Amino acid sequence: MSTTICQVMGFLVSSLGVGGSIMATAMDTWSTQDLYDNPVTAVFQYQGLWRSCVRQSSGFTECRPYFTILGLPAMFQAVRALMIVGIVLGILGLLVCIFALKCIRIGSMEDTAKANMTLTSGIMFIIAGLCAITGVSVFANMLVTNFWMSTTNMYQGMQNVQNRYTFGSALFVGWVAGGLALVGGILMCLACKGLIPEESRYKAVSYNASGRNISYRTGPYKVGSGYEADPKTRKGAGYEEAPRSEDGRRPYPSKYDYV
Repeated sequence: MSTTICQVMGFLVSSLGVGGSIMATAMDTWSTQDLYDNPVTAVFQYQGLWRSCVRQSSGFTECRPYFTILGLPAMFQAVRALMIVGIVLGILGLLVCIFALKCIRIGSMEDTAKANMTLTSGIMFIIAGLCAITGVSVFANMLVTNFWMSTTNMYQGMQNVQNRYTFGSALFVGWVAGGLALVGGILMCLACKGLIPEESRYKAVSYNASGRNISYRTGPYKVGSGYEADPKTRKGAGYEEAPRSEDGRRPYPSKYDYV
């Protein structure tokens, strides 16, 4: 029961993480204009991964997409790639996880196959979460660097008007979504262990001798043809022992002395 709960919780948490990553990637508020020095302004600017927008005080908003790819910074393109890779891996992980759920029986699928699929989806969710967190963190580092450079230029009087950008709401959505996908992937990996059948796990087996110790007597070796008329391998009813001498020894060695 605990394995099923862990698996379902991992699926739900990972679904929220993947949905949050898609939402954060599509949002236009990755960076917003800093209004610390000018709280009252007629134009408010904010930017996303795919377009930049301007909102006027009258409520009119105009957005313009980035028509070029080569003109964008390399780190900006890397953030795009990380978010897209995380979304693709998250969607594939959700598709695999649906068929791996223990509460859903499809045909004659064995628990071993479900365990492998659960582990695969968990690894996909972990990688997707790491991609989202890394992409958002790289973009945040770019904002911090540009913010302090703009601040330095403003105080040195190099530029009269300089727009500074700070963290937008999309960054926080991306961080939370990446964390949820990461936690969901860990839960799926933990649920994989409970889905493995008991008989398929390797266990240490100790072997003990079941028979009694056999001692071999020394004596001359007698070569036999192996085709006796009435071979006897064990002592039983009707077995007649060869006559012994007065000192208790047989006059000739028998093949049963070596058993």
